[in-house]
Amino acid sequence: MIKKKNPSLSVVMPCLNEEKTVGICVKKAKEVLRKNKISGEVIVVDNGSTDNSAKEAEKAGAIVVKEAHKGYGSAYLAGFRQAKGDWLVIGDSDGTYDFSDLPKLIKPLGEGYDLVVGSRLSGRIKKGAMPFLNRYLGTPFLNFFLRWFYKIKISDSQSGMRAFTRSAFEQLKLKTLGMEFASEMLVRASQVGLKIGEVPISYWPRQAPTKLSRFRDAWRHIRFMLLFAPTYVFLFPGGLFMGLGLLGLVLLAKGPFCFSSGYCLDFHAMILASMLALLGYQVVMLGVYAKVFSYVSGLDKGGWTINTTLRYFKLEKGLVLGFIVTLVGFLIGFVTFLNWARAGFGFLWAIRPAIISLTLLVLGMEIIFSSFFLSILGLERK
Repeated sequence: MIKKKNPSLSVVMPCLNEEKTVGICVKKAKEVLRKNKISGEVIVVDNGSTDNSAKEAEKAGAIVVKEAHKGYGSAYLAGFRQAKGDWLVIGDSDGTYDFSDLPKLIKPLGEGYDLVVGSRLSGRIKKGAMPFLNRYLGTPFLNFFLRWFYKIKISDSQSGMRAFTRSAFEQLKLKTLGMEFASEMLVRASQVGLKIGEVPISYWPRQAPTKLSRFRDAWRHIRFMLLFAPTYVFLFPGGLFMGLGLLGLVLLAKGPFCFSSGYCLDFHAMILASMLALLGYQVVMLGVYAKVFSYVSGLDKGGWTINTTLRYFKLEKGLVLGFIVTLVGFLIGFVTFLNWARAGFGFLWAIRPAIISLTLLVLGMEIIFSSFFLSILGLERK
């Protein structure tokens, strides 16, 4: 949080062929700064416009930054590199956001908030400003994902008008270059423990055709959220697979498992159970790798999974456990081999112990090698 009594403000606007509205947005933002006696600047990032957008922005008094790499996030990152303000505000230059909302947007920053989102859904959406599907399906659906995966409780996760402190920006370490930039900002804010606030704002119709692709951009948001939610993508499914696999192996270890209906599970189900157990372990470990990597890279503030793993895991423990599991699998296989030898290497009905032996051998080796890899990931912390 900025400690200055009167922090300076940088208003950053991305721009791609918005010659009709960019000048109006810049003038309104500068007028609000002047009326409220806020020291600040307005930066317009020209993201490859082929019209007179840059000239209109300069004429209105903005600092124009050129960014050749196309993308919503790319434009903002270029603007942030030039911004000098203690507080940063972002908003589109297409006339949809009302920059007279600036004072109430930045007010929570002075009250201790790190990031403030302007909510269109809790504010005023003018007729024709937001498509029906975006308002009642797309945005609520993405809000649900953020609330479920990251416990972020805001009403408009896709709002393009936000304010945050420079300290918050430096902690966020934003990297995505496309439309998922909006979701990344919230996800990373949640991960590093920033205080997130929300205020109602107005939302107006565009004066030019939209450049967004509804389904492609929605998928980019969902993809990003899934990639940064290893607990739901890896740990839960992997734990389920592994649990079902181990349960199946135990139930079928001594013979077929029959239901009251007369239907029985036998060798084929046991092979499937073995595959599920091994697959489940791999998926769980992928989740653990992702969580630990996120933590040591400074992208995650930690949690039960990370704290438990880093507190109790030691390479030596993993190697011992892997060796024991491998040894048990080897012994079961060795006994099976001896029985086969006694039978003169002829026909031997020993499918169950063979499946269990192979499963434990593979699982044991997986534990050994995953222990080495997990130890490598944790080296930075150590």
